[in-house]
Amino acid sequence: MSHFAKIENNIVTTVIVAEQDFIDTQEGTWVQTSYNTRGGVHYQPNSNTPSDDQSKALRKNYAGIGYTYDSTKDAFIPPKPFESFTLNETTCLWEAPVSYPSDGKSYVWNEEDQQWDLFSEE
Repeated sequence: MSHFAKIENNIVTTVIVAEQDFIDTQEGTWVQTSYNTRGGVHYQPNSNTPSDDQSKALRKNYAGIGYTYDSTKDAFIPPKPFESFTLNETTCLWEAPVSYPSDGKSYVWNEEDQQWDLFSEE
C-alpha cells in the first residue's frame, strides 16, 4: 500500500492509503506521496535518520491537506506559515528570515519583531 494525495486546483484535498489499482479507478487527479519524506530526504520510519534508499524520497514532502502540489517542481509545498518566510527551492519548505536558534531550547516565531522568541507555556 502507498499514500496518495487528491489534487484539486493544485491543492491537496485528501490523503489516503491505497493500492495503485484502487487509485486507477478513482476520478480526479491522484499523486503518490511518501510518508517518510521531508525536505527532499527520505527518512527511516519514525526517526530523523536518513534512509539508505533515497529513491523513496517522493515529491520533496509528504502531502498534507491544504498543501500545494507544484507539478513543475513535482513537489508538495506546505502552506506558508508567515508572510516573511521564503520558500527554499531545494527542500520546498518555508524558512524564516532568521535561523532557528541551535541551543536546544524551544522557540516560536514572532512575525512582528522578525525574531524567534523563547517558548513559554505561561
